[in-house]
Amino acid sequence: MLSPPPPQIAERPPHWYAIQTSPRHEKRVREHLRDRGVECFLPLFRTIHRWKNGCKAQVELPLFPCYLFVSIPQRERFRVLDVPGVLSFVGPRGEPARLSDFEIETLRSGLHLQKFEPYRGLAIGQKVRINAGALQGLEGTLVRNANGLRVVITVDLIQQSVAVELDADVVEAL
Repeated sequence: MLSPPPPQIAERPPHWYAIQTSPRHEKRVREHLRDRGVECFLPLFRTIHRWKNGCKAQVELPLFPCYLFVSIPQRERFRVLDVPGVLSFVGPRGEPARLSDFEIETLRSGLHLQKFEPYRGLAIGQKVRINAGALQGLEGTLVRNANGLRVVITVDLIQQSVAVELDADVVEAL
């Protein structure tokens, strides 16, 4: 007597997941994923970058550094993890956490309509360090965070302070 054929396992639809990448490898990972036929989304924003030699250029940078979004059935996650530059899926204990289709689609459709830029989480009164330019290495206190940053730098030896306006990309929180 012949046994009945095994029941067909229903194909699960793809879902959106966040993956973590090596720093500054987001665009390369996106290209590898596209070459493998994986739907992915890397939100970018445009900004002016000031090089050490004083030249300025408009560049596109990831809105969420070190992160990229992929739409795959969960069983295909190893196909993504095999891509050079992919570190892991984002989720508890390494298990991929599904993202809402609504969040991804809203981000995709609204990105070109607004001026997006990363929020560095700097708060008024926070201690900061200048990480580029002529004042590189100096530390101070953030006193304003609108249309550029105003940082107060104090020279401890003489107990004098000076306020300076800086771009957000040259200041980091301590």
